[in-house]
Amino acid sequence: MKITAIRTFLMHAGQPDPSKWASDGHTAHITQHKLEGTRNWLFLKIETDEGITGIGECSGWPRVIETAIKDLAPLLIGEDPAHIEKLWQKMAIAMMGHGMLGTVGAGAMTGIDMALWDIKGKALGVPVWMLLGGKVRDRIPIYSHANTPERALAVKARGIKAIKCGGVSNPVKKVAALREAVGDEIDIAIDLHGPPWMTPADACRLVRALEPYELLWVEDPIAPDNVEGYRRIRDAAHIPLASGERTATIFGERQLIEQELVDVIQPDTGRAGGITQMKKIAAMAEAHHIQMAPHSGSLGPVAEYAALHVLASIPNALILERIDDDWEGRPHTIVPHPMQKDGFLTVPDAPGLGCDIDEDFVARFPSEGNLSVPVQENANSYNPGTYGERLYVQTRLQRRTYFSA
Repeated sequence: MKITAIRTFLMHAGQPDPSKWASDGHTAHITQHKLEGTRNWLFLKIETDEGITGIGECSGWPRVIETAIKDLAPLLIGEDPAHIEKLWQKMAIAMMGHGMLGTVGAGAMTGIDMALWDIKGKALGVPVWMLLGGKVRDRIPIYSHANTPERALAVKARGIKAIKCGGVSNPVKKVAALREAVGDEIDIAIDLHGPPWMTPADACRLVRALEPYELLWVEDPIAPDNVEGYRRIRDAAHIPLASGERTATIFGERQLIEQELVDVIQPDTGRAGGITQMKKIAAMAEAHHIQMAPHSGSLGPVAEYAALHVLASIPNALILERIDDDWEGRPHTIVPHPMQKDGFLTVPDAPGLGCDIDEDFVARFPSEGNLSVPVQENANSYNPGTYGERLYVQTRLQRRTYFSA
């Protein structure tokens, strides 16, 4: 079998409804009938001379990554798609002239790698999880987003047993209100994803304040490039830490795992480097007793399928992020739609990944931009009077209010 072509499908998925997304102050804007938001979904298909097609999804900066895929395609045409590791290494070496891989380079490789696994599974007539060592579990627990008690109760009513709130405005008050609303039987996590990021000193103070609420984890409390700062936080409080969505490959996740700076590693299924890398990251994490909870908040449904196969096959799978009602077009993008029941997704049994996109539906939503919509000033993410500065890291003022419930 030989690769004959790689086709890309870039769509504007639209920003999730603010009430359903764990981020303060974002809004979806309609300007001259065009939807502006933070999300593009980029899918690709690899075609072969035997008529078997593989599908993948790329994240990281989709409009840019589409160009990277087209640059990589000539390198793969004529190759046997069965040799996945060999092709991954070939792509990595080819891109080294541009610098070490970031999420853009890894994002391009992710979709290609994902599609190669899809082809192999279809060629052999088995689901991808069978190629990864078989199933540990038949269904994967999910968590959704909730920033208000009303949204949390609506999520709970649908049988979902874990939620995550977000933003950097009044985090302790927010968690306290959510815990009072949902009770003790629902897990709560919080994503402190900035900007502005907290300083390590502020993060230490905050995680101590959050200890009484028995959180599932505190996610990205400081800037992702301040890896050493996680050690200060670990020493300051007894609360699970999570991170890893903004880096890629085993090399990008290595310090967090090897130095045991987090309890939960969160590689993004669309930009971590593919199923090949996700499996390796999981194995590294297992050796350090670290759980795996892939990031999926901004991803489309193909990457979600890939995450299901990985999580089905590893022992240290914790939970999968899923906002199933974030955009009305999500269920129409893919066939079949993942089966969700009682807070779990069923692991697919069809050969390969077990899904495909509706190309006609995707074509109805051409890309209209791919930059984050800045938070609104009234979200209070920045200290008073500093909204126009758009700082990357900021010490919190009015501390007595910020760190109390």
